[in-house]
Amino acid sequence: MRTQVCIIGGGPSGLLLSQLLHTKGIDSVVLERKTKDYVLGRIRAGILETGMVDLMREAGAGERMDRECFVHDGTIISYGDEQFGINFKELTGRHVVVYGQTEVTRDLYEAREKADGKIVFNVENVQINDADSDAPYVTYEVDGVAARIDCDFVAGCDGFHGVSRQTIPLTVRREYEKLYPFGWLGVLSETPPVHEELIYASSERGFALCSMRNENLSRYYIQCSLSDNPDDWTDDAFWEELKRRIPTEAAENLITGPTIEKSIAPLRSFVTEPMRWGRLFLCGDAAHIVPPTGAKGLNTAASDIHYLYNGLVQFYQSGDSAGIDSYSEKALARIWKAERFSWWMTTLLHRFPDQNAFDLKIQLADIEFLRSNRDAQSVMAQNYIGLPY
Repeated sequence: MRTQVCIIGGGPSGLLLSQLLHTKGIDSVVLERKTKDYVLGRIRAGILETGMVDLMREAGAGERMDRECFVHDGTIISYGDEQFGINFKELTGRHVVVYGQTEVTRDLYEAREKADGKIVFNVENVQINDADSDAPYVTYEVDGVAARIDCDFVAGCDGFHGVSRQTIPLTVRREYEKLYPFGWLGVLSETPPVHEELIYASSERGFALCSMRNENLSRYYIQCSLSDNPDDWTDDAFWEELKRRIPTEAAENLITGPTIEKSIAPLRSFVTEPMRWGRLFLCGDAAHIVPPTGAKGLNTAASDIHYLYNGLVQFYQSGDSAGIDSYSEKALARIWKAERFSWWMTTLLHRFPDQNAFDLKIQLADIEFLRSNRDAQSVMAQNYIGLPY
């Protein structure tokens, strides 16, 4: 098989790149190691920056998103029973939208299928070959049958555990990582959201987040120990702990019910450099991971896709390689700013096991400064709604 761009990974970033390239007449093939149903079964974040929203529209996959999404003009920060709002619209003129990553992925699959896009599922033993040459190719197996794709470029959108990053030699690749000493226990429940905006809560018992997917589907998180197991937490235990961490007013208004999904995610910050090696480009989790605080995971993947897509279009339309040559530099410049913001929000709102009384006072002072200072709120709002590409 021959294509122009071979995309490893059939999640939202790989599908978005494939669909955007299609709008410019650039051929691609997507390889996914799981089934479509498995990919759509993943529960992920649902806050989209303006840039991601614009890319979905440009890809011709934004109609349902525009119709069903929740527009959020701000967010709530609480500490104990104290709370205050950060008004994104007032501070930046922009907003974010809540639209689940699963729905983003579903819309992109529908767009690719409508365009007869080539997606190969259940691939195994993927290998990226000769990426540092002008003639890369990818080999893989499906049901034990070997196959090969020759291509001009390879886009590695296959996540942290995928083959793409590991293809770049250790002599070239440098990795930066910070592991956090806690995780997030998240539940999904068919209940109305406790508030029209997200609530980021800092408490003596640890962090909590009240979020939503739609008017009858809520997503809640609490900071937990890395040694915890989701089965350790009954629904009643989760709801009671959540109530202890959010303001009394919100706790009294909280509608609880059976949870339909429960999982624990560890928190880490991770970046690999460079994000390009020869004709291989890393995108999304293959190159970087952020803590979920601040909702930058999918959005940083979208910014990668923006830079790579535009670089490839420039190359195919005019023969100019400037865009792809500067891809890694441009992507990393924005990624590190998103990493800083996610680290800052995590540090601001969570309880760390080694914090002493002084550390807690500094944390409280930081929150109160944010509450009282419009410039500090403006900086947070600019980062939250998404820095420009």
